[in-house]
Amino acid sequence: MTATAPPAPTARALNRATLARQLLLAREPVGVEEAVRRVVALQAQQPGSPYVALWNRVADFDPAGLDAAVEGFRLVRSTLMRITLHLVHADDYRPFREAVEPTLRGSRLRDRRFTGTGITPDDADALLPDLLAYADRPRGGDELRARAEEAWGGGSLTPAAGRLLRQYAPLWHVPSGPPWQYTSSPGFVAAGPAPARTAPEAAAEGLEVLARRYLAGFGPASAADLGQFGLVPRGRARAALDALVRDGAAELLAGPDGTVLYDLPGAVRPDGDAPAPPRLMAMWDSTLLAYADRSRILPPAYRRHVIRINGDVLPTLLVDGYVAGAWRPVAGGIEAAAFHPLTAGDWDGLASEAASLGGMLADRDPRVYGRYDHWWAKGLPAAETRVLPC
Repeated sequence: MTATAPPAPTARALNRATLARQLLLAREPVGVEEAVRRVVALQAQQPGSPYVALWNRVADFDPAGLDAAVEGFRLVRSTLMRITLHLVHADDYRPFREAVEPTLRGSRLRDRRFTGTGITPDDADALLPDLLAYADRPRGGDELRARAEEAWGGGSLTPAAGRLLRQYAPLWHVPSGPPWQYTSSPGFVAAGPAPARTAPEAAAEGLEVLARRYLAGFGPASAADLGQFGLVPRGRARAALDALVRDGAAELLAGPDGTVLYDLPGAVRPDGDAPAPPRLMAMWDSTLLAYADRSRILPPAYRRHVIRINGDVLPTLLVDGYVAGAWRPVAGGIEAAAFHPLTAGDWDGLASEAASLGGMLADRDPRVYGRYDHWWAKGLPAAETRVLPC
């Protein structure tokens, strides 16, 4: 008997699948390490955002639990997907790093700010073992740059070249303690011995691991979506997903617009009418950045208001599963700017979320995103703005 193909999901069903797998339909009673593994990774260039992201997802979230996991290097921060900082489980770091290594290598070691100093990618390969051995305990950025200059012996490295080398090298950021663990000038420690230059086979195997984890956390999704998430060429992404299909680890679905989607067999796919509670999403929350087609959660009309021209991704209001505005902490509460009229019930739900979030921020940093207030000063297209008491 021929197997029946899974029914094509609607656009709203895709939205609900993302919310369910990202622990956003209901806060889950899981530990922070398991939560990070389930959502794959947390974008973390803004140090407070992993805390806000997990507060949105974990029942009775205790920031001290995240502190402990970071301090014990069970959750680690490093440059990974999309060439930006992510917090991932330590066990996931190596395959994720292998998956994106070709992208990291090209973007960091072939940058003119790096090669312009006279150092080549082959030079970097040669000095990495010594640099990582030196980073067997926490080192500052200037210390690592000086050590690289000494090992290279070819001249001086500019601060920019040193930074690019650190971003390419398998280094973890060293936590510095509460409120948000990482400062703007963190220390660095080696993630492990320097691997040989990643072979194509290792990169392909790593991408298959990432692809499987990506589908678990963000599926159903297309090859273009996986490519966007990892900033890897679409051909590599499709090859990894097709390998999962051949192995019986993934299946094909037709998207609502005919796009070929991949997903894990038996994965959770709620109906499009599943209720979605309001949420106050973190800056750079991965759900807004994990797809080539961001309309799954971010209406196209709001994209330029949320994702700013320099790449800043504002903290957003999520209402009925979709971005409906932006928020920021202010004196006395959370200022919520809705991009379209909301119901009284929507505002009541957001007010409840604001009161809960305010309790966490009060013990840490009530102005967690204060440095980004200039986006509000420049104006947002708010249909209504309210300060929700904390």
